[in-house]
Amino acid sequence: MNLKDYVRSIPDFPKPGIMFRDITPMLKSAAAMKEVTRRLAEPFRDAGITTVLAAEARGFVFGVPLAMELGAGFVPVRKPGKLPFETHKFSYDLEYGSDSLEIHRDAVNPDDRVLLVDDLLATGGTVEACWKLAQAQNAQIVGAAFVIELAFLKARQRLNGLQVNSLIAYNTEEADE
Repeated sequence: MNLKDYVRSIPDFPKPGIMFRDITPMLKSAAAMKEVTRRLAEPFRDAGITTVLAAEARGFVFGVPLAMELGAGFVPVRKPGKLPFETHKFSYDLEYGSDSLEIHRDAVNPDDRVLLVDDLLATGGTVEACWKLAQAQNAQIVGAAFVIELAFLKARQRLNGLQVNSLIAYNTEEADE
């Protein structure tokens, strides 16, 4: 199955010059989602993953079925003020501003072997924030998995050698590469 067939490229969204990679056709296909889950899990099946950690919202879409596939628990990372218990917070810079994410203080522990998951690896800011939040609780970060990677943005360099599994890589902003 060619997963790129389930990604729609939309030019100039959300602003001119951006090529948006729309995964809603993928989400609509049960067969595609089953294949995505299988492929995201494949390199980590024997890694002893105990926890899949993902940021809202699209990370949840892929993180929960991946956790089920790996027989692991799922931990949500949320925007500030969305979690009801005591939290750790990590703030980070974006291209045009800054953002913050939070995790429950008891969400992971030193015995956990964590897989970070998101729909998209672009600049790496979100996954790096998730990584730092899990590290703050001394969890062992095993790797990261993404449906799409915008390889031309070189976020893997920001992830300092972390094992990364991405299913679809775009090497340019072009619609049909």
